[in-house]
Amino acid sequence: MIPNETLKYYDQNAGSFVAGTVDVPFTDIQDRFLALLPQDGKILDFGCGSGRDAKYFHEKGFAVDAVDGSEEMCRYAREHTGMPVRKMLFTELTAVEKYDGIWACSSILHLPLVELTDVFKKIIRALKTEGILYTSFKYGNFAGMRNGRYFTDFTEESFEKYIHGIEGIRIKMLWITDDVRLNRGNERWLNTILQKMDSH
Repeated sequence: MIPNETLKYYDQNAGSFVAGTVDVPFTDIQDRFLALLPQDGKILDFGCGSGRDAKYFHEKGFAVDAVDGSEEMCRYAREHTGMPVRKMLFTELTAVEKYDGIWACSSILHLPLVELTDVFKKIIRALKTEGILYTSFKYGNFAGMRNGRYFTDFTEESFEKYIHGIEGIRIKMLWITDDVRLNRGNERWLNTILQKMDSH
């Protein structure tokens, strides 16, 4: 369960959060993710925020399920995308081998480590064999409340070690980017693309 303060933060600050993220250029990473999926693949935008990415994927011809844990964010995302957006917590993911790709951009980083591991297992279960997960974390070694929200940060080393302990998934790509939002150039992100392994 995401700490209540984090969900409260997004419900209270949805407008300003959407304004700061909805038009941010993100096509490099979006396209890197899409290139690994089948042409008519099914995607889960897991913690869709403003709906920016769900809309992009939909316009590229993919079937997209968009979910977010914040009621207010869902409302904004519906307005922005014209698509259905479901209110769902990360821990409520129950799909089995349904998705070719799961996109968790700056979203599951709000989970404390124990819950993050549980959600990773749910993600692996929800992906088809050899399905792709993109997710991103703030770069560093911090875990705890920051600016009204909970964060779990990772470096390359700490993430590789962490994922090594989770069965059924492997790292495909790992790279660092600067924050693309205005006046956030000093913040760095760890981007990860992972692949569900064949269990046979």
